[in-house]
Amino acid sequence: MTVAAATTGQDRSPDKLLAPVLSAFWDQPESWTLETYKRHEGYEGLKKALAMTPDDLIAYVKDAGLRGRGGAGFPTGMKWQFIPQGDGKPHYLVVNADESEPGTCKDIPLLFANPHSLIEGIVIACYAIRSSHAFVYLRGEVVPVLRRLHEAVREAYEAGYLGRDILGSGLDLELTVHAGAGAYICGEETALLDSLEGRRGQPRLRPPFPAVAGLYACPTVVNNVESIASVPAILHRGKEWFTSLGTEKSPGFTLYSLSGHVAAPGQYEAPLGITLRQLLDLSGGMRPGHRLKFWTPGGSSTPMFTDEHLDVPLDYEGVGAAGSMLGTKALQCFDETTCVVRAVTRWTEFYAHESCGKCTPCREGTYWLVQLLRDIEAGKGATADLEKLADIADNINGKSFCALGDGAASPIFSSLKYFRAEYEEHITGRGCPFDPARSTAWADTHLEVRA
Repeated sequence: MTVAAATTGQDRSPDKLLAPVLSAFWDQPESWTLETYKRHEGYEGLKKALAMTPDDLIAYVKDAGLRGRGGAGFPTGMKWQFIPQGDGKPHYLVVNADESEPGTCKDIPLLFANPHSLIEGIVIACYAIRSSHAFVYLRGEVVPVLRRLHEAVREAYEAGYLGRDILGSGLDLELTVHAGAGAYICGEETALLDSLEGRRGQPRLRPPFPAVAGLYACPTVVNNVESIASVPAILHRGKEWFTSLGTEKSPGFTLYSLSGHVAAPGQYEAPLGITLRQLLDLSGGMRPGHRLKFWTPGGSSTPMFTDEHLDVPLDYEGVGAAGSMLGTKALQCFDETTCVVRAVTRWTEFYAHESCGKCTPCREGTYWLVQLLRDIEAGKGATADLEKLADIADNINGKSFCALGDGAASPIFSSLKYFRAEYEEHITGRGCPFDPARSTAWADTHLEVRA
């Protein structure tokens, strides 16, 4: 996996656009160890945090403007502030490491290469919300990451960064790493909490929200891995440094996961507001001989963009104004050889398979979307099916317990908006125009490129 690192500053030339913080030493030998982490100023932010009061610490993170890196971009400090104080109940921090969105691949490499950044962030966050027990809910299939995280936790206990009276501050903290069983729905925060409690992972009806009644019916903060791992650098380098990066409403740095038909896929850590055009310039562009056709700004559950959106600022406001969501910054890029109908069908099959079945719109709607899309892809569809697709997607969007339904509808709406003609070509041509056995134009294009 490519890890891009460069200096940052006012110079906006391609080689000066990146801001390596979390990924600054991923390529060093044994980057995951406590020794390497401390060599790069690890746990210095914790020392500064423990010198503050919990309320001042929450205010500091709020002033820095750190927004959640897991999808919605909700302010992290504000989420911490929602935890009621003086209620006599235990408070919990739960880190959502159940990364499973198609195209999203930032938290797992981060945990694999730099797990102590998360552990330090967890200790800081627990001090702020007055919690003595934190959980990391990790995707169970990534066994090498699970082992490495367990070892990092062991090192932290041994060095006194976890356990009783951390660094003489009086803070006691237990950290539990829990491996999930591979259900996409458990990436939804309330389904994750149900799974963590030993029940079937299904979204809860809200209110009450997790901040009031979360894990074990106690006040709980649920944060993404990157959100928590970003906190130590803010404390160590200062909120002014953090706000000097990114944009006014979306400050700071983040990991962009570039994948698909690109010359150099990988993690590119840059200030918020960089554009896909700039990232492609940094990574060598699309694969030789091909051009960008469509892309996702935040994984498959966000409305797709086309090449006309290359200069959209990749921050929460810029992407939102253009009609999509920044989400997890999973930039999947597809070239002109990709059939949009086929891609959307595969994504929809995923959402239908991963639907927990709790609510009717998602359970039934995703099933019927798959049936229609498969018929259209195979050349068995009718023109009226396009309206049916839009209608079913509309009956799912905003009407489900959780955002899985919205995510399933997004590729439908956006692909019909930008590539309706391609759907129609599947119907009128009785098959996929990208099938090499059926399309002379497709074959000519590929032969020309190969030549």
